[in-house]
Amino acid sequence: MSDVTRDGGTLDGFHIGQVPDGLGEEVSDFASEWGDVQITSRVWERQTADGYRVDLRVHVLRGNRLGDLDGLRTFLVDYHERDLDGWQLTEFHHDDGPGLAGAAQVFWLTEPGVAVNVLVDPERIDKQTMLAVAHAIEPR
Repeated sequence: MSDVTRDGGTLDGFHIGQVPDGLGEEVSDFASEWGDVQITSRVWERQTADGYRVDLRVHVLRGNRLGDLDGLRTFLVDYHERDLDGWQLTEFHHDDGPGLAGAAQVFWLTEPGVAVNVLVDPERIDKQTMLAVAHAIEPR
């Protein structure tokens, strides 16, 4: 999947300017809190023979512990239960601020205390398309 054409709407002050065609038609929004960080999420999923599978997730994160990129990465290591030492990340440059990208996840700090995190199913969405989605997310 590589075409990024649909508008994803607005989520907690951020416009998701483009999402890939072919995503599941089930779109849900959630709000939660974890580790003193407020999380607003939009999830695109599709029905499979075994239930549902998530194609794309966009999280807007708000909290004091997200004061810099290292704080954001540390939070996401805990939140997504990742191994900090084994997590292969490269620099990601978004117009809003510094970030990091892996094979199926990209995140960036838009300002101290506010960040965006995009996660994809790597079997459905390639890294190039994921980065295009991320670049199309802008504050409103």
